[in-house]
Amino acid sequence: MTTPKAPSPRLVSCPHCGKSVLWTPESRFRPFCSERCKLIDIGAWASGAYVVPGQETPLPDEERE
Repeated sequence: MTTPKAPSPRLVSCPHCGKSVLWTPESRFRPFCSERCKLIDIGAWASGAYVVPGQETPLPDEERE
């Protein structure tokens, strides 16, 4: 009887710098390679550098004015 072999961890690229990162619980900042890359990405979202395309829809209060 053989023991099933555990799958090897998946290797992904850091979305900011492209460095290879193992997708494991030990990779604290996955999918980023480091806290620095994670913070740079969050800052880009906060500053509006990244935008999800779509149309703005008015809030219910704005429709009545």
